[in-house]
Amino acid sequence: MLLVLALAAAIWGLGWALGLPRAARWPLIGLLFVAVLGIQFLFPQGHALRAATGGEPALWLLLAGFVAVILAYRHLLGRVRARAQGQEAPPPPAAAPEGPMGEAELERYARHIVLRELGGPGQQRLRRARVLVIGAGGLGAPALQYLAAAGVGTLGVIDDDVVENANLQRQVIHRDGDIGTPKVFSARAAMMAQNPYARVLPYHRRLTKEVADDLFAEFDLVLDGTDNFDTRYLANRAAVRAGIPLISGALSQWEGQLSVFDPARGTPCYQCLFPEPPAPGLAPSCAEAGVLGPLPGVVGAMMAVEAVKVLADAGAPLRGEMLIYDALWSETRKIALKRRAECPVCGGAKGTTS
Repeated sequence: MLLVLALAAAIWGLGWALGLPRAARWPLIGLLFVAVLGIQFLFPQGHALRAATGGEPALWLLLAGFVAVILAYRHLLGRVRARAQGQEAPPPPAAAPEGPMGEAELERYARHIVLRELGGPGQQRLRRARVLVIGAGGLGAPALQYLAAAGVGTLGVIDDDVVENANLQRQVIHRDGDIGTPKVFSARAAMMAQNPYARVLPYHRRLTKEVADDLFAEFDLVLDGTDNFDTRYLANRAAVRAGIPLISGALSQWEGQLSVFDPARGTPCYQCLFPEPPAPGLAPSCAEAGVLGPLPGVVGAMMAVEAVKVLADAGAPLRGEMLIYDALWSETRKIALKRRAECPVCGGAKGTTS
């Protein structure tokens, strides 16, 4: 038995040294336990391997029952404590809530409701809104968190990636235990834990031209937090065809930028500003050039602010303007954007959105 315990300790220690999360180490311990039980039941009495692992299966079955009782007790105790403190979240609704807000929602969004520019009508518009976020990475993570917390009724998130250890320096919606989990499901769990009144629709796939139009038609607003130009141009074309605003953000090292592209209201689209993608090497990705950890949080939160303004019709969203934030020198500036008459996406009656 001591040999098995030593092996379990070695597996746990090696997993810790390699940086494996607890969620990945426990299954390895479980496999060891299954192997030991197999030895006890399959090998004859007196076999050396059976003797080295305890000699009798009853001892291991007793240990397994003891551990199961402890885990069940901890789970039950946690639920009782949460209920006693009023912290147990209600089950997520099948759809975004309709009708008047209940007392719990009114209290949750009270700081919004007292804002003159939002008030109750603005919060109801957020509650009825449907927002799609492309990418659950650096920019998508904070944008999703704040939009869910703000009370946006339906949030879609599309991403084909899984959580990696290198993401956790800046993609704060994910946790160490989520490594290996599809980002859309990790993000959904975090959003539902934050606000059980939100409806979250995860799409674990890449945005492609085959699905973009049908998907965008289901939403009122799109946030693009991707880091590749093919997806940015595709999202821009689909948003123009759907006649909905596109909030686009970008990052590089210490600098971030964002804008609201809304040609349906006479402003430029993304391709007006960037007619062609840059030459290879001129716009390296975050993986190639690096990025300051808190910077996506700043820019992603700004994207969420712009989304709230657009949805609630509050203030002056960044339509026809781009906000640039330089974190290294603590500077911000805005530049005006102009629509291009020859833009193939939104450039007038002769333009095409193919």
